[in-house]
Amino acid sequence: MTAHADLPAPEHLLDEERLRAAAALEAEIGGLIGRFRRVVADNAQRLSPGLLPGSYKLFTMIVKTGPVSSSTLAELLQADKGQISRTVRELEALGLVERAPDPHDGRSALLTATADGASRLAAARRPNESLLVQALSDWSVTDIDHLSRLLRALSEARRPDAAEDGRAS
Repeated sequence: MTAHADLPAPEHLLDEERLRAAAALEAEIGGLIGRFRRVVADNAQRLSPGLLPGSYKLFTMIVKTGPVSSSTLAELLQADKGQISRTVRELEALGLVERAPDPHDGRSALLTATADGASRLAAARRPNESLLVQALSDWSVTDIDHLSRLLRALSEARRPDAAEDGRAS
């Protein structure tokens, strides 16, 4: 979501009920973010004791993206290239990541997870894999789909009934 602090808010957005509802939503999202951070920190420790959550995030991005350059990772994560480079070296030293020459650019290297790294990641994630499914066990699939649509609309700063990816909702 983008903030437009320099633009005055339309009057209908400032009513007390809307402000109360937005504050409650912000508190709930904050709680979810805190829970997610704990899961990431726990997964990082299971992957490799002492691994920081930021390094875990970078490793999961390498796994998800496949062969990827450090420059691309820096862009995707909006991170400093120097920090990415230091973290990649740490992941290499732990045996989680390996480099291979980029066949399209001899000056660059592509990063991939090692077989051991991928296996260790799967093992680290296993204890939490079913947490969301368990938390939603009493929800209807329709409600889960509806929440997904609402969260996407919120993250894209659009009305829930507005077109999604060029299609009508």
